Amino acid sequence: MNPTPQSASAGPVAGVPPRLQLTGITKRYPSVVANDGISLSVQPGEVHAVLGENGAGKSTLMKIIYGAVKPDAGQMLFDGRPVQVKNPQEARQLGIAMVFQHFSLFDTLTVAENVWLGQDRRVPLAEVVRRINATAAEYGLDIDPLRPVHTLSVGEMQRVEIIRALLTAPRLLILDEPTSVLTPQAVDKLFVVLRKLAAEGCSILYISHKLHEIRALCSACTVMRAGKVTGVCDPSQESNASLSRLMIGADPPQLAHRTVTAGEVVLGTRHLSLPTADPFGVPLVDIDLTVRAGEVVGIAGISGNGQKELLYALSGEDRCADAAMVQLAGKNAGHLGPRRRRALGLHFVPEERLGRGAVPGMSLAHNLLLTRSDAVGAGGWLRMGRLEHQARAIIERFQVKAGGPEAPAKSLSGGNLQKFIVGREIDAGPKLLIVSQPTWGVDVGAAAQIRGEILQLRDQGCAVLVISEELDELFEICDRLHVLAKGRLSPSVPRAEATVARIGEWMSGLWHAEVQAHLCATDGHGEGEHAQA
Repeated sequence: MNPTPQSASAGPVAGVPPRLQLTGITKRYPSVVANDGISLSVQPGEVHAVLGENGAGKSTLMKIIYGAVKPDAGQMLFDGRPVQVKNPQEARQLGIAMVFQHFSLFDTLTVAENVWLGQDRRVPLAEVVRRINATAAEYGLDIDPLRPVHTLSVGEMQRVEIIRALLTAPRLLILDEPTSVLTPQAVDKLFVVLRKLAAEGCSILYISHKLHEIRALCSACTVMRAGKVTGVCDPSQESNASLSRLMIGADPPQLAHRTVTAGEVVLGTRHLSLPTADPFGVPLVDIDLTVRAGEVVGIAGISGNGQKELLYALSGEDRCADAAMVQLAGKNAGHLGPRRRRALGLHFVPEERLGRGAVPGMSLAHNLLLTRSDAVGAGGWLRMGRLEHQARAIIERFQVKAGGPEAPAKSLSGGNLQKFIVGREIDAGPKLLIVSQPTWGVDVGAAAQIRGEILQLRDQGCAVLVISEELDELFEICDRLHVLAKGRLSPSVPRAEATVARIGEWMSGLWHAEVQAHLCATDGHGEGEHAQA
């Protein structure tokens, strides 16, 4: 599955200053030192990885380079000249572009209008639309420039951010988890583009928790831990295990995937078909899905192929389905809302951490109330002591780096907030757990922990449905796999029979010919040959 290691190399050239040089960059917050004397050097045309655990200070450092955060101390040189980047606009004028892990898009504007905000306003909007279409086609990042952003999935929003950055023809491109929503084939294509950009002199700072990507793409790697640089290496000369040790100081925990006999059906859909009122939505077409107690079922697919619509239908946010189309614990549930489905044992982790998974300004303790009611006493009074105890237990069990139960959700890094949200739902003891993108943007150690908790939950008899664009993740934890493409669900395939090539082809909706060929080959009465003809 891993791309063939082929680093983009660009070392120091005599007489040519580094594209970016940081010295002693420090940023303090009331409860933490996010960056502590960071030094970093990136050469022209170099693809340079920044690797570290969630909360190591990577995102803060990138925001300082991009002008979104002001450092307390330190110096930044760009092409050998001292600069003080006061805001992102100044960064873009220097030739610095950044794709954030958490997006900076206006929901009420179209894709083209969002991109236009970062461009020269003298360029007509129609020309911006043309450039978006050309860039999307060249990089394999399909998007409709006229779609309002609020109709996009998280993965589609990330494509917009990548296209917006590439349209600025950057001299330094900062990418924060850029491949989390791409198929393996699309990742390979993106890597070709990034190598081409590097060959043309563009420097790239690349943040990813996918160690095989860093080894394949990058020629240098700066490792951070607890706000400090702990090492610099050539990742192409390292293994995944050695990079893990550099990052977290130990080998990641190994998953124990035991064979468990699946039990009764906990979740079932019968010919689930739903039109969409959204002109940019994806209708669901005749989806048959079964998840049994004691198994993990995975759904792979490129973002924007009906994942959002399916999750809404299963969680109860969309109740337009006929009652019998969705069944929970043997009961017709298509007409039930989220609260009544939780009463049947369903707990749900959405892909959007802030806004759906958590309220940004509320404390972690109060965020438990979104899906938990066991700390609500008679008459609706909150038992704050119990609520804080529950939040603290989740923080400790899932090793969430936070300032305690009273810390607001928005104060956590993306990975740590993800651990808390997943922990909140697992700690509730669900009979059915539906989780979307469980480890998106989570470091290798935390990802292993979350996956281990999911497997432990399965071993205890819980039914688990995982929707993810991380094929490695699905192959690692799932017992069976489906693919969702254009609102249609493929047949399931046992994990042992799934391959990257096969699943990648199915992501384009190409399973029909394979299934038909299989039916023809196994038809012992000659009818298969007639059907194939």
